[in-house]
Amino acid sequence: MPAFSLDPPQTAWCAELRTLAAERLRPLAEKGEPGHVNRALVAELGQLGLLERLFTSGAVDLCLMRESLAYACTEAETALALQGLGAHPVHAHGTPAQRDRWLPRVAEGTAIAAFALSEPAAGSDAAALELRAEAGLEEGPGEGLEEVPGEGLVTDPLAAESAPAAEPDGTARWRLTGEKCWISNAPEADFYTVFARTTPGAGARGVTAFLVPADRPGLGGTSLDMLSPHPIGALTFDAVPVTADDVLGEIDRGFRVAMGTLNLFRPSVGAFAVGMARAALDATLAHTAERDAFGGKLKDLQTVAHQVAEMALRTEAARLMVYAAATAYDEGAEDVPKRAAMAKLLATETAQYVVDQAVQLHGARALCRGHLLEHLYREVRAPRVYEGASEVQRGIIAKELYTGREAAQ
Repeated sequence: MPAFSLDPPQTAWCAELRTLAAERLRPLAEKGEPGHVNRALVAELGQLGLLERLFTSGAVDLCLMRESLAYACTEAETALALQGLGAHPVHAHGTPAQRDRWLPRVAEGTAIAAFALSEPAAGSDAAALELRAEAGLEEGPGEGLEEVPGEGLVTDPLAAESAPAAEPDGTARWRLTGEKCWISNAPEADFYTVFARTTPGAGARGVTAFLVPADRPGLGGTSLDMLSPHPIGALTFDAVPVTADDVLGEIDRGFRVAMGTLNLFRPSVGAFAVGMARAALDATLAHTAERDAFGGKLKDLQTVAHQVAEMALRTEAARLMVYAAATAYDEGAEDVPKRAAMAKLLATETAQYVVDQAVQLHGARALCRGHLLEHLYREVRAPRVYEGASEVQRGIIAKELYTGREAAQ
């Protein structure tokens, strides 16, 4: 695969995005309430046409947006990314009715989307999720129906071992019961892409994706107070009704929906991290060039100059890997899962290193509340955990390597 480089139009667009983020988006971000959805900021992203590009562009374009916005306004970057993460399954797997109802509003910034996969006991091991989609009917038991403990209402107790078929008229129904946790935009989203277990004991093969509007009866939630004050919460499902019309993709094939979404967004998480690393690096260059220390400028100390060089080296290496993975996704390469995992792993670990070193070189001033690096220090930690922790990415990489070796033999 050829080395990645920006062409002149892409370079100009990235510069424009950084300016827009600084001049139009950051003021709105600063007015937002920490820990809550900033609808004014999301609406401005829609007004600028950036949310529409989530559905009309490829992975490289997504990475360019996330890196550029992250450089100047991490809140705007996160708001855009969460809209894409929550709505992409609808774009990729939704029915015409689902897409027509929700995607125009997501693009306008008038509907907030959320991706609900993680659970209190199923974070890194996403295939172990326990939110139950129990077969049943919206109305009470009718003639010939029998209650099966833990499985809902079925006409035949033996049928409890498999999920109901999705009928063309959408009459097949489930009740969602359980919890989700660490869900971005919860509990304030307008709809959720929810992954629930339709076949008990089947692991990843027994999960179905549902589009669940926030106003469904039995759906509740609470906000969580996190290190970086993004809108993140927990959801509770108390027999929330869903029908075949709410299914995204195929029954019992929802894990494919989840992994397909993550394969697209993992490189762009890396782009977010690279944007933060570049912001920290530029701040460090400016500080060390101007700061007087030991009879000269801080940059004149070899140990400082070498540290800055190391920060730049790692940032550029991570950036190249991110865009190589994004290009592979856009070209339909076979090794996308491996490349996506590598890109997210290297970029997020690199950003943590670069921001930490930037704080060290700035000294105590970087620890003051409101300083750019204090802000980045809180922001940079979470990407090493969400959408697959670093340890999960290493597992994916190893699995793909051994699978490739076996296929080649």
